Amino acid sequence: MTPRDISVVICVYTEDRWEDILAAVSSVRQQSLPALETLLIVDHNPALLERLGKEFRETGEVRVLANAGPRGLSAGRNTGIAAARGEIVAFLDDDAVAERDWLRHFDGGYDDPRVMAVGGRTMPAWASGRRPVWFPEEFDWVVGCTYKGLPPGRVRVRNVLGGNASFRKSVFEAAGGFATGIGRDGDKRPLGCEETELCIRLSAALPQAVLLIDDRAVIHHRVPAARERFGYFRTRAYAEGLSKALVARSVGAGRGLESERRYTTRVLPAGVARGLRDALLGRPGGAGRAGAIVAGVAAAAGGYVLGSVRSRGGGTFQVPRIDPVPGGEGQ
Repeated sequence: MTPRDISVVICVYTEDRWEDILAAVSSVRQQSLPALETLLIVDHNPALLERLGKEFRETGEVRVLANAGPRGLSAGRNTGIAAARGEIVAFLDDDAVAERDWLRHFDGGYDDPRVMAVGGRTMPAWASGRRPVWFPEEFDWVVGCTYKGLPPGRVRVRNVLGGNASFRKSVFEAAGGFATGIGRDGDKRPLGCEETELCIRLSAALPQAVLLIDDRAVIHHRVPAARERFGYFRTRAYAEGLSKALVARSVGAGRGLESERRYTTRVLPAGVARGLRDALLGRPGGAGRAGAIVAGVAAAAGGYVLGSVRSRGGGTFQVPRIDPVPGGEGQ
């Protein structure tokens, strides 16, 4: 089939990631299936907006735009969606690089007209050069990566992961954009789940929709040293619990926690057992991995309980309508 036009959206917020941003854009430029355009959405940082505008002024396939909504990743993505000219909108984290066939594998998923979203596999690139021995693969979602327990291959899923995902642009006209007030904003606690909430809302709006993960669509996500520490691990797990509570209140616990039930009742107990077995066999980090899984579950559960109590007072996030910007204006 004829390849589809794909717009790639990369949301950026700090000059501290300048080299990462350039690497992310370069990886898009080197795709075996060229992107129609790359949209850099700058989150309320005038200095970075100006610097990127100068960097890519002579580059027609890269457009630099300011986040047109409130501070945060969701509003930045919504700005990119509205400005995108492609039939497919793909999202790449600003501190990740995509393998050469990333977009080609995304595109292949849309040969089936029922498919509305295709995600990929995100591999951690540890700043220290290797995974901390105590860090369980079952919790790689803590650092924005694909975690142990997800099925391999090209498989149907409830939701894709936002830093390595694509959607038909028509999805956003039917279901709205990413909810603001639920995910990261660059300054506050590391919340998440905005892509989970969107995908559940998408499936409700389009009951026949199919969402896929194709683990051949690979990106490599940089994990800075600060995120290799147990303190971040625990904080991020707690924040995930807070976010899940918001999602469950919005879409119902049945849909909001469907995948999490299997994860907590099957995947994590198996991970604890593996860690304890490794400890008994004298393998490095076994006891630490088992303990980290238990601590992560406890932190997430605590966040979920507190988030559930807080959310009883009413909705805390909004679902924006996406109004396309004909032609999109960039620098």
